[in-house]
Amino acid sequence: MLERIPDAPAGVDALKAVGDVTKDDYETVIDPIVDEARREGRRIRMLCEFGPEFDSFTPGAAWEDLKVGMGAMRLFEGCAVVTDTGWIREATRLGRFLAPCPVRVFDVDDRDDALRWLASLPEGPGLSHRLDPRSRVLVAEVEAPLRVQDFDALAQTADTWLDTHDELAGIVIHTRGFPGWENIASLLRHVRFVRDHHRRVRRVALAADSGLAGLMPRLADHFVRAELRHFDYDDLDDAVAWAAGPRKPADGD
Repeated sequence: MLERIPDAPAGVDALKAVGDVTKDDYETVIDPIVDEARREGRRIRMLCEFGPEFDSFTPGAAWEDLKVGMGAMRLFEGCAVVTDTGWIREATRLGRFLAPCPVRVFDVDDRDDALRWLASLPEGPGLSHRLDPRSRVLVAEVEAPLRVQDFDALAQTADTWLDTHDELAGIVIHTRGFPGWENIASLLRHVRFVRDHHRRVRRVALAADSGLAGLMPRLADHFVRAELRHFDYDDLDDAVAWAAGPRKPADGD
């Protein structure tokens, strides 16, 4: 069954699985939460705890879970899965890439951290950026998993510049450790940004810890027209200066 956790912050729906979770649990607990959110026009922040009292999902519950996911996930602002059970942790980590909202996994002892995270949503941007009109370089600071909104904002800045200029001198990606994408929608938006802009960028620099130097061949696959170079994370100024420089003449020029 699914039980309500009583000490959840306002705006967070917190549930605990006990014994076998069945289709009836979805119909009597999950469906009313979804219906109420639709009526009130609000987003859902949900915590689901699977502790030692949890046994299994029935086949009917698994099917109902899929139906809820297909029909209501756009209503979710975030989901926290609290568990020490290995297969649930791994399944959540694999499946969260397909979710349209941030999904995090927490240990059972960290349930309070999970509740605080949900109460703090929506998250801030995973990427901040600035365009220096003198150097004509767009610097992207990557700090958290990238979201669709991050690429929308990046594209708006780039397109505003390109409306009145032929090209960007360069793009500099500055990150200690690349955190990846929030979900598959953000990955596809990243691909679209590259597709729309790669022919109008002269140079691309990656200012990151040396362990991320392996990203350079992947960047080269996308920015086929641009020169690429890797810099250390602390050498951001050097990366910007290089990106602002003139294109190296091609053979035969």
